[in-house]
Amino acid sequence: MEQRSYMRDFSHYTFLSVLGTLGVSCYILADTFFVSMGLGADGLTALNLAVPVYNFIHGTGLMLGMGGATKFSVCKSQGRSVEVNRIYTNTIYLALLFSAAFFLPGLFLSEHLSVLLGADAAVLDMTDTYLKWLLLFAPAFILNDVLLCFVRNDGSPQLSMVAMLIGSFSNIILDYVFIFPLGMGIFGAIFATGLSPVISIIMMLPHWIKKKNSFHLIKARPSAGIAKQDLSLGFPSLITQSSSGIVMIVFNMIILGLEGNTGVAAYGVVANISLVIVAIYTGIAQGVQPLISTFYGGGNKKQTQTMLKYALITTLSVSFIVYLIIFVFAQPITAVFNSENNIRLQQIAVTGLKLYFTAIPFIGYNTVLATFFTSIEKALPAHILSILRGLALIIPMAFLLSALWGMTGVWLTCPIVELFTALLGFIMYNHYNRSNITEKKG
Repeated sequence: MEQRSYMRDFSHYTFLSVLGTLGVSCYILADTFFVSMGLGADGLTALNLAVPVYNFIHGTGLMLGMGGATKFSVCKSQGRSVEVNRIYTNTIYLALLFSAAFFLPGLFLSEHLSVLLGADAAVLDMTDTYLKWLLLFAPAFILNDVLLCFVRNDGSPQLSMVAMLIGSFSNIILDYVFIFPLGMGIFGAIFATGLSPVISIIMMLPHWIKKKNSFHLIKARPSAGIAKQDLSLGFPSLITQSSSGIVMIVFNMIILGLEGNTGVAAYGVVANISLVIVAIYTGIAQGVQPLISTFYGGGNKKQTQTMLKYALITTLSVSFIVYLIIFVFAQPITAVFNSENNIRLQQIAVTGLKLYFTAIPFIGYNTVLATFFTSIEKALPAHILSILRGLALIIPMAFLLSALWGMTGVWLTCPIVELFTALLGFIMYNHYNRSNITEKKG
C-alpha cells in the first residue's frame, strides 16, 4: 500500500512537471516552426544563432529556482518557517541581480553580440532584433522560473503546470497572429515568446491570493550564505541548460565552416527538437526533486533511493520510445521545418537526427542523477557531472571529431560525451551508496 502511495506521488509530480517543462520548451520550438514558415532558411538561421542566449537565461532562472526551492523543501520539512522566508526573499534578490545582467546588454550590445554569435550580413538584422528583445524580456523569464519552482515545491504542482502550459499555448497563438496576420516578422516571434512568461506569472497569482503559500517576501538583508547555497545547489541546473547553449554556439561556428548558413539552419531543426527532449528529462528531474528533498530532509534514505529508481526507469523508457519515433519519422519531422524544400537542408538534418539523438538515454540519466545529488545537498558530484558534459568535454570533442569526420563528427560529439559522463556518474553513485553503507555499519 505504501509502495503504491510513493508511486502515485512520483507519477503525480513528474507528470505535471513534464507537461509544464514541455510547455516552456515550446517557447522556442513554436518560434522555430513559424519563423521557418514565414521567413524561410534565413529566418531559421537567424533564430538558431540567437537561441543559445535563451538557454543561458533559462538556465539562470532554473539555477536560482531549483537552488532556492531545494533548500526551501528541506527547511519546510523541518518546520523552519523563518528560514524559508529568508531563502525566498534572497532568491528574489538574486533573480533581480541576474535579470539586470541580461537586460543591460540587450539595451546596448545586441548587435555586437549578434556578430560574435556568427551572424553575417544576410541575417544580421533579424538576429539582432530577436536577440535584443530576448535579453530585454530576461527578467520575466528568470522570475517565472523562480516562482514556478517555489510554487511546485510548496505543494501546488498542478498550478505550476497550468501556468507553464497556458504561457506556452499563448506563445503559439501569438506567434501565429504576430507573424502572419499582423506581418511583424521575427520581432513578432520574440514578442510572443517574451509575453509568455508574463502570462505564466499572472496565472500563478492564485497561490498568493488564496493564501496557500508558505513562503513570503520579508524585510531581510542580502545573505551571502543563502546566495552561496542557491548558486551551489542550482548550479547543475544552470549547466544543464547552458550546455545546450554552449553546444549550439560551438556547433554553429563549426557548421558555418563546413556547410554555411544551410548547415546552421539544418542544425537548428536538430537543436530545437533537442530542447523539447531535454525538457522531458528536466521535467522528470524537477518533478522528483521535491519528493527526494522532502524524504532526505526527514531522514528517509530508503525513500530517496526509491524515487531515484522510479525516475531512472521512466527516463530510460521515454528514451527508447522517443528515439524510435525520431529514427522512423526523421524525414517528415525535418520537412515540417523546411518550408522551402531545401534538399541539402533536408539531407543534413535527417542524418543529424538519427546520429545526434543516440545520446538521449545518457542525457536523461545524467540529468536525473545530477538533480538527485543536488536534492540531497551533495553539490560536488552534481557539479562534476554538469561541468564535464556542459563545458570540459563537449567543446574540445566537437572540434576534434569535426576535424576527423566533418558533419558526422559533429553529430556524434554529444552521444560520446554523454556516454562518458554517464559512466562516471554511475561510478560516483556507487561510491555514494558504499559510503552510506559504511556510515550505517559505523
